[in-house]
Amino acid sequence: MIESKVAYITGGTKGIGFGVAKTLLEHGIAVAFSGRKKEDVEKAETELQKYSAQVFGIESDVRSLESEETAVKKIIEKFGRLDFVIANAGLGIFKPVDELTSEEWNSMIETNLTGVFHTLKASVGELKKTEGYYITISSLAGANFFENGTGYNASKFGVVGFTQAAMIDLRKYNIKSTVIMPGSVATNFNGNIPSEKDEWKIQPEDMGNLILDILKMNQRVLPSKIEFRASKPNS
Repeated sequence: MIESKVAYITGGTKGIGFGVAKTLLEHGIAVAFSGRKKEDVEKAETELQKYSAQVFGIESDVRSLESEETAVKKIIEKFGRLDFVIANAGLGIFKPVDELTSEEWNSMIETNLTGVFHTLKASVGELKKTEGYYITISSLAGANFFENGTGYNASKFGVVGFTQAAMIDLRKYNIKSTVIMPGSVATNFNGNIPSEKDEWKIQPEDMGNLILDILKMNQRVLPSKIEFRASKPNS
């Protein structure tokens, strides 16, 4: 039974994180989510309250361990427990390696890779108590390199390796860990504005349904790494 459980989603103000939050709320899971900007958090919280009153928006920056520790503390004060953690926050800057700046490189590594560590580090104590679930959102870019993708590829390859190793470390506590590697998703990522041209892509609610299915699986089953792509290419 997943009803009455509590989930924490980073990067939950829009895109994949928002779609996952909506799906979980619709299925009786209380959801805390975070974002860097207060105004984005407040806007998303208002929208998500249409689906359930059991939603809690938090201003937090995954690049800071202290910020994530504070977020988890607030979740426990609000809901009393934490069962599922979805490390989703991420960004992408796509440039040739000789043009990519040190600042741009660091922003991707700190958010996409160090951020998933901070989120787990801050929440692992609570997940031990509930024998919970830790899910990271990587990308097919975590297995397939491409032009102009050095920083993004490096961060997403890292997320895959990190989550797989964490899975081995944490399963002795009955904590499950899964890394999801989606292909093209219809979100605001990298300045995109979702429209009819994105209908062929994975939709945020598809990600939500996938995560819901994972959380509902029999306890003996662990899908430790999932590649998730559109069934047909863009025509």
